[in-house]
Amino acid sequence: MNAEVAKLPKRVNQSDIQPRRMDFEFSEEIPRYWFGGNQFKSILLTALSCTFPEGERFFVRSVRHYQKNLTDPKLKEEVKGFIGQEAHHGNEHESFNAFMESKGGPTRMVEEFVRNGLKWRGKVMTPERQLAKTCALEHFTAMLAELLLENDEFFEGMDERMVPLWLWHAVEESEHKAVAFDVFEDQVGSYWIRSSEMAKTTVEFISFTVLHYFQLRRHMDDKTDWAAVRDGVNWLLGKPGWLRKLGPSYLAYYKRNFHPG
Repeated sequence: MNAEVAKLPKRVNQSDIQPRRMDFEFSEEIPRYWFGGNQFKSILLTALSCTFPEGERFFVRSVRHYQKNLTDPKLKEEVKGFIGQEAHHGNEHESFNAFMESKGGPTRMVEEFVRNGLKWRGKVMTPERQLAKTCALEHFTAMLAELLLENDEFFEGMDERMVPLWLWHAVEESEHKAVAFDVFEDQVGSYWIRSSEMAKTTVEFISFTVLHYFQLRRHMDDKTDWAAVRDGVNWLLGKPGWLRKLGPSYLAYYKRNFHPG
């Protein structure tokens, strides 16, 4: 693991979940297609990054809604750590997104799309459903985090100056993966809400990731590299098939006795 990511932060709450403030800087020397020169992989991860700033703030709001009702001292401290980590994730990915905007990727447009969508969800969804959606998306990020942390080969070809961002995010997602779930079980505890929201969120997660990829690609000033698309889809679903490997972990979420920890 990168030494900078592994460095222990100063404790700011009484739990094992401690925010790390990284202040990443992205050199102009880093190429637009920083993942091995592969257009598809670079834009796909940028599309995910565009959802993080507002997505993390949605997570924080959904958990904070119930924060005052918590009575478990340990969980109350973990929530503080969760909020701190998610706040830093949003800030660091805003910096990354600004870098990609400078390279000709219209990340501000996608961020605004996500912001408006989550603002609407905040108006029409119940607090229980918002927290359930947070649990579902936290499960997605935790699965991806553990994939990255357990498979160094995932990073093959990635510009070494980009690796710390994704590694740090993965470490912290793994650390707080159970917090929103524990708040949900403590305050809501409905298997139907949890499982049905995961089913809805799965469709949305896939659909919006594809949409954001095309939003970015459509407004860039070069042609689509179809060979990169073919190789990227194989990378996800064929060999090594990183996305396909997540199947068992994903399905485990639907078990009544599931717990992320």
